[in-house]
Amino acid sequence: MAQKIRVRFAPSPTGPLHIGGLRTALFNYLFAKKNGGDFILRIEDTDQNRFVEGAEDYIIASLNWCNIPFDEGPGKDGGFGPYRQSERKHLYKKYAEELIAKGKAYYAFDTPNSLDVHRKAHEIEGKTFIYNWHNRLKLDNSLTLSDDELKDKLDSGQDYVIRFLTPESKKLKLQDSIRGSIEIDTNTLDDKVLFKSDGMPTYHLANIVDDHLMEISHVIRGEEWLPSLALHQQLYDAFGWQAPQFAHLPLIMKPVGKGKLSKRDGEKMGFPVFPLTWKESTGYREEGFFPEAVVNFLALLGWNPGTEQEIFSLDELVQAFSLERVNKSGARFDPDKNKWYNQYYLQEASNASLASSFQEQFLAKENLNTQFSLEYVEQVVSLIKERATFVSDFWELSDYFFVSPSVYAEKAVKKQWKEDTPEILNEVKSLLEVQDNFSSSHIETVVKDWIKEKELSFGKVMPPLRLVIVGDMKGPHLFDIMAMIGKKESIDRIENAMVTLS
Repeated sequence: MAQKIRVRFAPSPTGPLHIGGLRTALFNYLFAKKNGGDFILRIEDTDQNRFVEGAEDYIIASLNWCNIPFDEGPGKDGGFGPYRQSERKHLYKKYAEELIAKGKAYYAFDTPNSLDVHRKAHEIEGKTFIYNWHNRLKLDNSLTLSDDELKDKLDSGQDYVIRFLTPESKKLKLQDSIRGSIEIDTNTLDDKVLFKSDGMPTYHLANIVDDHLMEISHVIRGEEWLPSLALHQQLYDAFGWQAPQFAHLPLIMKPVGKGKLSKRDGEKMGFPVFPLTWKESTGYREEGFFPEAVVNFLALLGWNPGTEQEIFSLDELVQAFSLERVNKSGARFDPDKNKWYNQYYLQEASNASLASSFQEQFLAKENLNTQFSLEYVEQVVSLIKERATFVSDFWELSDYFFVSPSVYAEKAVKKQWKEDTPEILNEVKSLLEVQDNFSSSHIETVVKDWIKEKELSFGKVMPPLRLVIVGDMKGPHLFDIMAMIGKKESIDRIENAMVTLS
């Protein structure tokens, strides 16, 4: 029977979830769902010094906002818990000791100071100190101690770490689902610490033990973990366990220049790098992005569907996703493309949901949310949304639907307000005053027929009329605006402008 697909996203709760981490979670989720598997969240909090209060809740809220919730994790036990490494710490020591018993690891008693002395001595000679095959027999560890000496050190409570015994002069053949086969010379590797003097495992040991015990079938993680692959494969071999399949995702690169996308790039160029706001850093949600847009643009950062298709629902992504189509090279982050995605999803959203958001988030701030019905706001949204990228753009595009202009665009006034404009607008006002039917199509016919009858140019009437109704030369069809704000308000605006501008 084939092994069930089980993948995990294993962040450290040391701060907010970076957009690169969110993409790792997304790719794990898509792979699991495509293959009828489980998506597991494991919190890797073995480094208690770097633990940040609220970070775990933030990670979970981010996954939920993107509609990629985990199947198993903190608060959702699937029989493989607990899912926080700090709650599993009783497990790891026996595995470290098992490696010692097998001759695959050893106790090291070197103090931080003595290692520092070695490092500095190497630096003076222009070398880098690596604790491995070429010097481990000269250092303070169980490889050079008799059984009695080792027992004395352990019994006396001397601090130690447990290091992996990297074999000498061996060629490791590693397999990665994205990068293919990789060969590593073990002489270039150091004897990594697996178990620390504070009684906690390092990431490397805890990671392998947890992946094994949780029956993880595929480890899909960022490229920054590629240098750890050699050690992790060796640990599986040392325990005699079947290793999962590894896949290392390409980096997300800066929009301009070289290197990995950072928080500083976002601050400099004015775009978020976190899914949700964290302290002073605004998130995609608070910037007004739709979660569907974020998921869509993230999926195409480093993965290629093999077609020209750019718009994918989450279900479509699940169906289309495969590790074979993940690129090896880094993916350049494009803030403008992200906005393009958001604009698409905004156009697809229902006017009712957009109107509701607009009312709650923006009209309430202007104390206008109770003066206008949701139906009215919905109508406004239907007229202006095609020019918007975010719901936050709506106010600037539609303020004149809610408040009468108090100032008029200077450039437009210079161009449109002529000597005879007040007289013309006065006649338009008289024309509107006698209309019982104030529908858009009716008043448009009445005004345009009058213009023709008077043998005026449309340029003499329509732009100044828009200026007095809107306050600027912007907005959708003028007669739609007038029908929406109504007869009395349209006439009041003509009168106000004539007083203000004449």
